[in-house]
Amino acid sequence: MKKYLAVLFLIFFQGLSAQVQFEARVSKQSMGINERLRIDFTMNDDGDNFTPPSFEGFRVVGGPSQQVSQTWVNGRGTFNKSYIYFLLPLQKGTIVIKSASIEIKGEIYKTAPIKITVGNAVQEQRDPSDPNYVPSGEVGVHLVAEVSKANPYLNEGITVVYKLYVSHNVSVRNWRETSSPKFNDFWSQNIEIKDLVVENGKYKGEDYRYVVLRKAVLYPQKAGKLKIEPLSLDMVMEVPTNRRDIFGRPQLVGMNKTIVAETKFINVKALPEAGKPDDFTGAVGKFTFTAKPTKTELKHGESLDLEVSVSGNGNLKLFTLPKPIVPSALEMYDPVHTENVTTPLSGMQGKITDKYTLIPQYKGNYPIKGLSFSYFDPSVGRYKTVTSPEIMVKVLDGPTGPEPVASNEEGIGKHTEKKNVEFANIKLKTNLVSTKKATFFGTNLYYGLLALPFILIPIIVFIRRRKEARDGDIAGNKRRMSNRLAKKYLSQAKKQINNKEPFYIALERALHNFLKAKLHIETSEMSKEIITEILLERGAKPETVKDFIDLTENCEFARYAPFSSVAIKQDYEKAVTVISELEKQI
Repeated sequence: MKKYLAVLFLIFFQGLSAQVQFEARVSKQSMGINERLRIDFTMNDDGDNFTPPSFEGFRVVGGPSQQVSQTWVNGRGTFNKSYIYFLLPLQKGTIVIKSASIEIKGEIYKTAPIKITVGNAVQEQRDPSDPNYVPSGEVGVHLVAEVSKANPYLNEGITVVYKLYVSHNVSVRNWRETSSPKFNDFWSQNIEIKDLVVENGKYKGEDYRYVVLRKAVLYPQKAGKLKIEPLSLDMVMEVPTNRRDIFGRPQLVGMNKTIVAETKFINVKALPEAGKPDDFTGAVGKFTFTAKPTKTELKHGESLDLEVSVSGNGNLKLFTLPKPIVPSALEMYDPVHTENVTTPLSGMQGKITDKYTLIPQYKGNYPIKGLSFSYFDPSVGRYKTVTSPEIMVKVLDGPTGPEPVASNEEGIGKHTEKKNVEFANIKLKTNLVSTKKATFFGTNLYYGLLALPFILIPIIVFIRRRKEARDGDIAGNKRRMSNRLAKKYLSQAKKQINNKEPFYIALERALHNFLKAKLHIETSEMSKEIITEILLERGAKPETVKDFIDLTENCEFARYAPFSSVAIKQDYEKAVTVISELEKQI
């Protein structure tokens, strides 16, 4: 009995060991934004049609490379194959690497998603004995955020300028933003930089070259300590190392590095409560204020425009203009607001205007009380108020209005009107609705819906039998799947026609899946001799077979050798022609 149990145990153990495994392994799950991540997609059985994830949130800086190992111990073989990528994060936070997939023995296997936590940049540790070692602090590239004022008032404009300083012994080949600065709790306006100009300057007392990458004007929207999230760049550069050439000069080595500007904190002062005017609406800066009518004398039926405007330098888009109070005999319409404001590095400047249209109803003289506008001047640290003069509007003719009530600040020249409400309860528009309703029984739609199930039943039975027959055709399904994959990868090759390595990988997969669909052979059987022999037996012409074999060899060679875009286009056109010819011949 024990022998039988031992045999059953061995059979069960071998069954477990024979299970296909396909998984993703990462070098770390928590990293800095300037570190690289290695990810291995490993399997214990050979497979085809490997599809990596999109790597959203990362940039692929290495790979894919393959590692294959096979060992035999006590007559039992083990197989291991890996696809290896090196990734650089593009943002901080939690990034999910989605599933990869592969086809093994006709089955599709997928890896589990992996969460990676990306934090702030970390200090890189390198071996000083390495001849390519770059001493800490001597890279010679600095990203600096220069703020015009660190303790402004609320709504006072400040500027932030991002400069990239580069030492004269460092060569920067390319850079790309990995994280843009965030101006939370600020009203912000970026200033466009059309051309980057290289200038000479000083950084901590030493000579550097620098370029201005970004300019922004900020207006703080709340008091207290506010944080400006930094700008970060992914850079490709050449830096000097410990290795020397024959003339004693340090040799340069290429490196990829993420640099981050220093986080800036702005201490915003609240506007003082002492002396704050009642009509203050948040204007901060230096302004002039006017309230002017287009005319002061008019006839009954004519109109005038009253323009209330503020001009100057300050937060022009962030406050409201005072609203005029007019006598009830002047009908006032909602204003038309216009802004003629520009935002250079010195802050918002220009003019904003509210234009009111006034139409008189009666003959007479009507005063419009002067308007007052208050603002805070940060240069002197106090409030200022500007008042416009009173405006007298003269209506020369027209009906005489009712007697006004006693004048006061709230209702100057107000009067009462008697409204005619005699016919208010009579509706002038009528919607008529038919009271006769059509019956559904006996209509064409009724009989059509009644017969529909008897028509659909035989159609559904026929479709189901066709599907069962198609699902039972395993060999045919594999051919159709391979044929679809060949078309898919040929389409991918066309999309990657400007990227050499992805193009030839997709083209090689298209050729392999075409053979699997037409010749009913697996990837492990695809030697040049077997392919040639089967194609000739199936009636393919020798010259077409030779073109096909040459194309597969070219795919293997081209991935590791320099190739021109013309050669890539020629290979794609040749692949389309060869596949089309083989379709006709076999």
